[in-house]
Amino acid sequence: MSIISAPKLLVDGQLREGGAVVVDNGMITEVLAEAPAPGPQHLQLPHGTLTAGMIDVQINGCYGSDFVSAQPDEWAAVAERMATTGVTAFQPTFITAPINSLVAGLERAAVAMNAQVDGRGARILGVHLEGPFLSPQHPGVHDPRWMLAPSPENLHSLYDGPAGRVVAMVTLAPELPGAVEAIRRLTANGIKVSIGHTDATGAEVRAAVAAGAVMVTHLFNAQRGLGHREPGVPGMALAEPSLTLGLVADLRHVSAPICQVIFAAAGDRVCVVTDAVASAGMPPGVYELGGQQVRVAANDVLARRLDGTIAGSSLSLDLAVRNLIGIGIDPALVLKSVTSVPADVLGRRDLGRLAKGSCADLVWWDEAYHPARTWVAGRPVESAAETVSI
Repeated sequence: MSIISAPKLLVDGQLREGGAVVVDNGMITEVLAEAPAPGPQHLQLPHGTLTAGMIDVQINGCYGSDFVSAQPDEWAAVAERMATTGVTAFQPTFITAPINSLVAGLERAAVAMNAQVDGRGARILGVHLEGPFLSPQHPGVHDPRWMLAPSPENLHSLYDGPAGRVVAMVTLAPELPGAVEAIRRLTANGIKVSIGHTDATGAEVRAAVAAGAVMVTHLFNAQRGLGHREPGVPGMALAEPSLTLGLVADLRHVSAPICQVIFAAAGDRVCVVTDAVASAGMPPGVYELGGQQVRVAANDVLARRLDGTIAGSSLSLDLAVRNLIGIGIDPALVLKSVTSVPADVLGRRDLGRLAKGSCADLVWWDEAYHPARTWVAGRPVESAAETVSI
């Protein structure tokens, strides 16, 4: 058994002054309102804030690896490096590609998930398929040649085989033929559905929600825009209390004032994501994204296809936290948006919170909101800084 105390803790979505968590066998067994007396099993963090580990539900790759084509050694290396930045769980994201390419990627992801050792690197939570059931009217970087209608046959080819068991989330366009029935079927099979790359009207978004959709992918990007008579996707997302709002907080996909509007309107439903590609954590250059080449220029966080189309980001989730706090968003809301909100949208009550019965995935933030230390299942993650054991 070990105890970790800190000057501040994020508990129940609020920043609490003082307190501690008790960790045993990789789990949080108790949350204390006051730190106990010093002792050999008590790690007293001298400053900063203790939160649950961060969760990224939309990340295409990082550290030079694109997840759809990543090999086993890449998966392990990336998971360990991500954990040093405070990300303790992630949902690797595959963009639109031929079905056989997606299935092959799912098979490799399944091998990587089965090979994970508890406490060694960020947890792989299952794959987020961003496509191929998207609208060619809002393709973004996705290749319209490989977009499909979500027919029973196409669903079967992706999800009903062994590889499909690792699919945790699907982004689709709800206006496509058969989409509402597909949402019902996916939801019934435990797969979360997000609305994205879509020209859906407000009424079509409402129908998707009624069928079981729970999220909107990268709000304001690659979707019918907000109107004062036709709310489009952003309007319905902001108004519909059951939808979680995915936000790429690099302040380029969505400007700072609009990020402020989103948090003011729906702060406790915002799920901050990176939409990162293989360039994240790497120098400027050309990288792969789902079989395409994308370029990141010096001093730019945006990745772009060679024709200039925005193709994700080089954002890290801890930088997203600092971006949002830096524009005046309440730190408690920001920290919640990378911990409990993503955990809740995935139905993972065992993650993303400092609470009894949750996994002891933890981040210690310094006063400037840089991750100073990370633990996964109570195990300290090696980093460039000195390791603190518990």
